[in-house]
Amino acid sequence: MGEATEKAQRAREAAQAMTTLGSNTRNAALMTMAIAILDEREYLLQENAKDVAAAQESGTAEPLIDRLLLTPERLVGISAALELLSAEKDPLDEIVEGHTLYNGIQLRQIRVPLGVVAMIYEARPNVTADAAGLCLKTGNACLLRGGSMAVNSNLAMTRVLYESGLKSGLPPYWLQSIETTDRAATTELMQLQGLVDVLIPRGSASLIRSTIENSKVPVIETGEGNCHLYVHTAVESSLIVPILINGKTQRPGVCNALESVLVDEAVARRELPAMLAALFDAEVVVHGDELTAEIANELARDLPQAERLFVPATPEDWGTEYLDLAISIKTVAGLSEAIEHINRYSTHHSESILTEDHEAIKRFFAEVDSAAVYANASTRFTDGGEFGLGAEIGISTQKLHARGPMGLTALTSTKFLLDGNGQVRA
Repeated sequence: MGEATEKAQRAREAAQAMTTLGSNTRNAALMTMAIAILDEREYLLQENAKDVAAAQESGTAEPLIDRLLLTPERLVGISAALELLSAEKDPLDEIVEGHTLYNGIQLRQIRVPLGVVAMIYEARPNVTADAAGLCLKTGNACLLRGGSMAVNSNLAMTRVLYESGLKSGLPPYWLQSIETTDRAATTELMQLQGLVDVLIPRGSASLIRSTIENSKVPVIETGEGNCHLYVHTAVESSLIVPILINGKTQRPGVCNALESVLVDEAVARRELPAMLAALFDAEVVVHGDELTAEIANELARDLPQAERLFVPATPEDWGTEYLDLAISIKTVAGLSEAIEHINRYSTHHSESILTEDHEAIKRFFAEVDSAAVYANASTRFTDGGEFGLGAEIGISTQKLHARGPMGLTALTSTKFLLDGNGQVRA
């Protein structure tokens, strides 16, 4: 029996015990966990420093190191998120629907835990706390498989949260992390149908694809974000550069960062010079089409970095999630082509249109097939906290069960309770 199977069996037992806990116990545990994160900050930062040093030594890209890094400020944020989660409305036992059947039986549909929630994720130790907190709030046992790049950080975070949970009355094995870095453990976890109720991958496109293709456990697809910005003919020019730069450069290594820009050819010569200049000033590599190349060459006379930072686009660029200071730009012949391009190449995460034309917004909202669709705003807002959902366990890009930022209700199922007084079916 491998480590994943052994821990999944323990998690199944813990899941049963979790169903007996009241909301007061779960909320008190969340508060204890929030305090423990701050009390153990030196230990957590020390373990994280080991991972960061190893990543830097191996030449890991800076945006990925930013995902990996814990700082005192980030630990304060993690602690605050757990505290806020304790104050959220308890989703369990909420009556989704209730009525009296024709035969007098009283029917109620209520929210219940999923059971054992497993997560596979890469290089983001804050996800350890997010997953543990959300699973606890929703009465689920939590089994984590973090990436090898963050192994010290994830295991340290798990120890701190697990031990503080035990002190608050949570059952043994309510939270576990798979400790081995052997990839076979990930494959093993994917096969544990009957022990694990749902598996959530959060990380690179290859991780998500591998999980979907190989898992026997039900999977919620998350994370990959080839997010688009479309500059329409009726755009307010002053909006473009701030939204463009925010979407691409604020945190380029996250899934809601901007990766692709479409510019209506009717306004391309007017708008692209300022857009490209801002991107080059921010050291963003631009993979552009022929018209974009022409304007970049013109800018190179005054911006020497333009020649260094411009790359002719290939068809592969339209579907690339760079997760770095890089972006693709293509000119399109109107709204219809923009929508067709987005629906073909996007990962159905987040897309935005910049325009003052309300009919164009209406079409964009109706026809773009993504979890979050914006008008005149940055895609960086696709986040559970920003949406008022509290903490999130991921952003679903599929359509079954949950879509978009997944908060508390996404980690619940429902069951029907029926009270009768002797009814039998004829």
